[in-house]
Amino acid sequence: MVRPDARRAARTLIVACFFALAAFFNSLPVAHSQQTPADETQTPRQRPRRVTPPDAPRKDDDDEVLRVDTDLVLVDVTVTDAAGRPVRNLSESDFKIYDEGVERPVAFFNVERRRGQPRPVAVVFAVDVSGSMSPPEMERLGSAMQLFSRRLSDRTSLFAVMSFGMSARVLQPFTNDEQKLERAFARLAREANGLSTHTYDAVDDAIRLLTRHAPRTRDKRLMKRAVVVVTDGFPVGDTVAPKTVIERANAAEVSVYTVTLPSFSRLFASRGVTAKGANAHAPLPTPLDVSELAEKTGGSNVYATDRDFGSLFQTLAEEVTSSYILAFYPPEEKRRDGRFHPLRITGPPGLNIRQSRHGY
Repeated sequence: MVRPDARRAARTLIVACFFALAAFFNSLPVAHSQQTPADETQTPRQRPRRVTPPDAPRKDDDDEVLRVDTDLVLVDVTVTDAAGRPVRNLSESDFKIYDEGVERPVAFFNVERRRGQPRPVAVVFAVDVSGSMSPPEMERLGSAMQLFSRRLSDRTSLFAVMSFGMSARVLQPFTNDEQKLERAFARLAREANGLSTHTYDAVDDAIRLLTRHAPRTRDKRLMKRAVVVVTDGFPVGDTVAPKTVIERANAAEVSVYTVTLPSFSRLFASRGVTAKGANAHAPLPTPLDVSELAEKTGGSNVYATDRDFGSLFQTLAEEVTSSYILAFYPPEEKRRDGRFHPLRITGPPGLNIRQSRHGY
């Protein structure tokens, strides 16, 4: 005969097991609803991020919709003729992409204008205000840069203004308001006792500004992102190395253009390229030129004279807005092997090809 206290113990155990099982099964839906989606737990490199190119057609268009993911390598390409004039009428078949010497098929091609719409741009003006800059140059910069921004008024455009000497300072965040830009240019003030010119640090800050605050796409198109550096060409006291700045510009798909002002160019004369693209008197290469900051990011070095200040900036605006976009998919085994893979873009014979990156 089973004792009463044994029966009570058995009933208590059964009830406890019942509630434990109920609590377990009730918790399953809650646990499931609180799970973080796989895409949110993966790092950006692990997570497949696919975006539609900004100029991709709608479903009712005849063109094929191409989707671009993080494995696609994009390269901005600028083409000029022997006189330095931009060449705009090229097609995809005019270009070839070589990845470590092996030709790769072009997966994506875009031009300055598509369906009549010009490519949007975001530009940071980084202006040297160190003591090496002459007061007359500082006074004339504002109007020249204003001409640059007006030259791009036919498209969606954003501009930011920075000054740099011993440190960099943002005078105007990104805007398309002409009056705000004019006021920012007017606030450029020369540092009479400036002892250093942190040019690479300033360009690095400008790249970061573009990455964080300039949209990668606008109006369903890839935005051209550029830094226009106005300086005497002699960086002093930088904490960021030129190589690092170039790597960061390539990663952010930013092209750097350098403008050397007359305070240096009138001191030394040799053969070089002026705003009109022809050989003329220009300075010997500055340390900034020697670093190849402009060449290795798809930009260019130009030299101002007392006579062509305004025309130089207008010509530079023309160049900034005349690039092509090419892209390809590297082989699977190369995508995350941690190695640097050199790239080379070729075009029609007799033309000068500049690419925004020389590897990935």
